Amino acid sequence: MTTPRLAAIFFCLLCLCCSASSSRPLNLLISNSSSSSGGGGVITHLPGFQGPLPFHLQTGYVEVDDSNGVHLFYYFVGSERSPGEDPLILWLTGGPGCSVLTALAYEIGPLSFDLNGYVDGLPKLVYNQDSWTKVSNVIFLDSPVGSGFSYSDTGKGYESTDTKAVSQIVIFLKKWFDKFPQFLSNPLYIGGDSYSGMIVPTVTSEIARGKEDGSQPNLNLKGYLVGNAVTDFNFDGPSKIPFAHGMGLISDEIYEAYKKSCSVGDSRYQSTECINSLGAIDECIKGICPNHVLEPLCAFASPQPHKMPKLKLNSGAQEMLQLPVYTGEAELHLSEISLQCRTAGYIMSYIWANNDSVREALGIHKGTVPAWSRCSYEIPYTNDIPSTVKYHLDVTTKGYRSLVYNGDHDMVIPFVGTQAWIKTLNFSIVDEWRPWFVDGQVAGVVDILLQSTCQGNVMLCLSGGFLVTPFDGVHSSSKFQALHCKINDCSGTIVVEGILIYNTSYS
Repeated sequence: MTTPRLAAIFFCLLCLCCSASSSRPLNLLISNSSSSSGGGGVITHLPGFQGPLPFHLQTGYVEVDDSNGVHLFYYFVGSERSPGEDPLILWLTGGPGCSVLTALAYEIGPLSFDLNGYVDGLPKLVYNQDSWTKVSNVIFLDSPVGSGFSYSDTGKGYESTDTKAVSQIVIFLKKWFDKFPQFLSNPLYIGGDSYSGMIVPTVTSEIARGKEDGSQPNLNLKGYLVGNAVTDFNFDGPSKIPFAHGMGLISDEIYEAYKKSCSVGDSRYQSTECINSLGAIDECIKGICPNHVLEPLCAFASPQPHKMPKLKLNSGAQEMLQLPVYTGEAELHLSEISLQCRTAGYIMSYIWANNDSVREALGIHKGTVPAWSRCSYEIPYTNDIPSTVKYHLDVTTKGYRSLVYNGDHDMVIPFVGTQAWIKTLNFSIVDEWRPWFVDGQVAGVVDILLQSTCQGNVMLCLSGGFLVTPFDGVHSSSKFQALHCKINDCSGTIVVEGILIYNTSYS
């Protein structure tokens, strides 16, 4: 059992799979009927995309709370290689409250918006050659309720917590597999980034527990993966300042003053000296883009300008989320944002997702989401899971695979904090920190930790592959290449294939 600790430059995602032999046709795997909650179905054409879609897309709703009528919306994209055998990934995005369309159109999905030459009208969609759906089936889920196109029939249904979101996701999976039992044998992975780092390992742990006590269907759960993941407010928040110092954003003198004045007991951030130190740090970094410190500071993706998320969070979470106030992208015209800004493309998602023809094609229930937002911070959401470290430990010690990856320029969830909480797991390091290469260039570093749950040796090989980042485009040869790994576990050698990853902190 491995728990990779990946930090710096860019990192890999393992879309784990076994053989790619004899695939079943996708049209035999997927029902053409709409979901039991209505809406959606198989989609062959989308407004903005020229011609038929070159991949299988299906949308729908699953009701996860009968008493309040909570309906979670999903996009299912079938693997372009071998859908009957390839892994099935349930993908969640951050926020909490951000639509999973972010992942589908800006990160790992088969579609992207074309900025070139755009003036007005319905944005143009183009095919993403680097989609993870090249080698895996992916369910993109709008969760919690109130994000994306997910909705509730009652106001009370929108009240959510980490724990409730986890429970509803588990219910979603059970009902989804009831409808599509042909995917029960596919290797199942739970994945996500940013704030979904609080949800992914918890969902995985809950599924594992359900398999043990028989309360869940016999899902072929294999593991989970999280990127730039919120994990523990005591690690994530305080790691920002040493990260900023390590990146040269604050001086040695300011950093030493901070350590001296802000490290005393429970009153850590209340002394005059500490407040002054934090003020000096803020002056140094307030003009820096926290999501990617090498990018220009741009207008951000928030539908409610000049407002912070309306979340009930503990003090550690508040500290972690204290970022500069963002301008509402929905109120900006594309011409007002430099095309150097990655967030310029976010405006297109508002135009596209709120178009009537798009909503009709996606099967959106009329009147349920009057105005789609990429991230909705008006959801009444309570953080009630302060740390997921224990869930990481629970799942990995049960023999499930895990992958934790970070980008090295993210100041929202710095790799410094990720390294710190992973060290508390006390796993043995079986492969020292070393670089791995793409096209002859260093593309990242990897450190592999082993939790021994059997006698088999665990080895991870990184070779080939391509690197995708929303910030810098594609860094590799133009051809799609798979990442090949071999893992020796209790059952023998498993061939693993996948795709390299991006920085995920914009959701």
